[in-house]
Amino acid sequence: MLRFLLRAIAPAALSLLPMPALAHCFVGARFLPATLNIDDPCVADELSFPTVSAFKNGDVPSARQLDVSGEVSKRITETFAISFGAAWTRLHPPGGPIASGFQNIETMAKWQFLTLPQHEFVMSAGVEIEWGGTGARGVGAEGFNVYTPTLFFGKGFGDLPDGLRWLRPFAVTGQVGYAVPGQNSLTTVTLAAGVPAVEVEYIPRVLVWGGSVQYSLPYLKSNVVDLNLPDFFNRLIPIVEFSLQTPVQNTLNSGAVTTGTINPGFIYAGNGFQVGVEAIIPVNRASGTGVGAMAQLHFYLDDLFPKSIGRPIFAGTNAGAAGGPPKHE
Repeated sequence: MLRFLLRAIAPAALSLLPMPALAHCFVGARFLPATLNIDDPCVADELSFPTVSAFKNGDVPSARQLDVSGEVSKRITETFAISFGAAWTRLHPPGGPIASGFQNIETMAKWQFLTLPQHEFVMSAGVEIEWGGTGARGVGAEGFNVYTPTLFFGKGFGDLPDGLRWLRPFAVTGQVGYAVPGQNSLTTVTLAAGVPAVEVEYIPRVLVWGGSVQYSLPYLKSNVVDLNLPDFFNRLIPIVEFSLQTPVQNTLNSGAVTTGTINPGFIYAGNGFQVGVEAIIPVNRASGTGVGAMAQLHFYLDDLFPKSIGRPIFAGTNAGAAGGPPKHE
């Protein structure tokens, strides 16, 4: 399956004053790549397409699920961006009919409100909306909106002392959000032996949280020590992501079981693009069975089209500032 996926994609005073945002997610000398399973903490002009994932979901019995998705993000100003995403799903339950269709369209508005380059620290806030009724019910798309305000952060460890210089390439990113459905319950009326039966399904509010731990070999070469590795390795960022959801309110039907996945893999940072490949490991039976895989091809529009679609619509004097993964000769 992994082979198929690969073929498919060929002194810090905390201030809330906005700081100029560089192209991609650059914070001082730190480049934070676009992660596959959670959102990165910066605003940027970028395109993820395709992102392909294949796994066995948490249904009983587990169905084979294939997702193919895309997302485009556009900066309106240097610190504010909007994004649009869509995903196509194919479900193959054992012994059952195959279902396929699009999930609901998702949009996000994000503001990068804090950037501390000297400490490689960045924070953003955003609101994601899943637009109910825009997808196919047969693949699980709901008919109601879901609103998820989210806080994002990223921190590199380039400010560690010399005695810990080998840890400087490490960085962490994270996000925490609160998903609020547009309605509290769904009511279904059925007839059993001619007698109406009313079933009420309560829709939980969910804490959506996750993060990543990364070790940047480009940062190791540029800012710590050059080990004279081949260029391919100097562009790799080994990474472990985790993405979890915990129902916290209105859980009478669903319970409060946390579900999600852990995703070890790597990202190859090219000039103007990146390629990421990760495993999909469910944290429990409710999250799925077995180990799946996902892969993504990601384009940095600010590198590829710096004078047109790759710059903010309302650009300041720092628009088009140098960005992107470190370029190796």
